[in-house]
Order: sequence, then C-alpha cells, then structure tokens
Amino acid sequence: MAKESSGKLIAQNKKAYHDYFIEETFQAGISLSGTEVKSLRAGKCSLKESFIRIENGEALIYSMHISPYEQGNIFNKDPLRTRRLLLHKREIAKLANSVEQAGYTVVPLRVYFHKSLVKVDVAIAKGKKLYDKRESIAKNDQRRQAEKEFKIRNLTM
Repeated sequence: MAKESSGKLIAQNKKAYHDYFIEETFQAGISLSGTEVKSLRAGKCSLKESFIRIENGEALIYSMHISPYEQGNIFNKDPLRTRRLLLHKREIAKLANSVEQAGYTVVPLRVYFHKSLVKVDVAIAKGKKLYDKRESIAKNDQRRQAEKEFKIRNLTM
C-alpha cells in the first residue's frame, strides 16, 4: 500500500479519480535523469495522458510530460520518453495479474517528493461507466451542499 506523502506534491491526475474506481495504490520510485529532477523541483510535470504498462517484468510509465530544464542544454532528455518505475517484483506481479483481469488497468495518480526522492503513486483501477460517473458527481454535489449548509449554520450561531 502507498504510504502517505510527506513531501511536496508535483502533479496530480485528477482525471483518474473521475474515470476510474481506485482499488489499491502503491508507492513507486521513478528512474530519472538529473535535469528531469531539476525540472520537477520547478513543478513542471503533467500526468494528463499518462498510463502504465507492465513489459518484460518491468513497470513503465508512458506519456508523462516533464518539461525540459532551461539550463540543461545538451543534458535534457525527451519530455515524453518512457520511464521505468521502481517497484518490488511481487508488486509488479500483482499489477500484472490485475491487468490480466477484464476491466482493470494501472494508472498513475500523483507525483511528489518523499524526502529527496521522486515518487509516483500507482493505482490498480477499474473503469467507470457513464452512469457511475453521474452518480459520483451527484454524491460530490450533495457532500458540497451539506458542507455549505453546515458552515452557514455554524456561522449564524
């Protein structure tokens, strides 16, 4: 299971929470070059279209955009290159088994610093149908409305 992030949040994949039911999460390291880490420290990262595949016993993240570092010149890498996730073998096996089941996929949820290391929260997720999305939106609206009413009631007392 993923540990609570105690560091700075770099990027979050909000669309994943909207499109999927999150079953289980893992904390993974990520293999980066030096200029990519410097760019992440500046907060230049996007998880919007990124996804994870298990290939040859390795977890790889695709389409994670890390902007080139301004002072990196020749050391900059391709912003959309495939990056390797650092997970234990049993975690990779669990992810691979869940992907083989119908309807399950592996998605990145957020990128953050844990102490001085860059970490990625990876989730086993099941896709939502359209009616599930509508139900989630309705629940969030009810929750927001209840919080608003509670706040108004407490202010008047």
